[in-house]
Amino acid sequence: MEPQNYTQASEFLLLGFSEDPELQSLIFGIFLSMYLVTVLGNLLIILASISDSHLHTPMYFFLSNLSFVDVCFTSTTIPKMLVNIQTQSKDITYEGCIIQIYFFELFVLLDNFLLALMAYDRYVAICHPLHYMVIMNQRLCGLLVLVSWITSALNSWLPSLMML
Repeated sequence: MEPQNYTQASEFLLLGFSEDPELQSLIFGIFLSMYLVTVLGNLLIILASISDSHLHTPMYFFLSNLSFVDVCFTSTTIPKMLVNIQTQSKDITYEGCIIQIYFFELFVLLDNFLLALMAYDRYVAICHPLHYMVIMNQRLCGLLVLVSWITSALNSWLPSLMML
């Protein structure tokens, strides 16, 4: 009978940027300010596209969805990193790691799909300008975003399930 290792990791240790406490406070400040600028900038884009009726076009619909996904994308990793820097804790549970990887993959794929939808929107606007409003109607735009969400969610499940 071959010897086997039956131990299971219940948590992982995360390596930080530096062990120096003075440098960690600087890193914390830089990442917190970048995170806040990212979240506030994207929320302003969403607010502007919702509040102005002239911006109720497919391009701004996709842009506001992209801004929402970017807020979610940065919120999957940065808050945990900020907490780890503040508490000097360097661990993450196995389940927490899998959940974080799932959402990270979900929002990366969704970013890519939304950028592709924005490229398709510009293609239709340039190549078929007279049929643009007929082709890119609200129903199609909503359906394209929904399909992107579903495809990203299902495609992110596979690597997470394989890690389990």
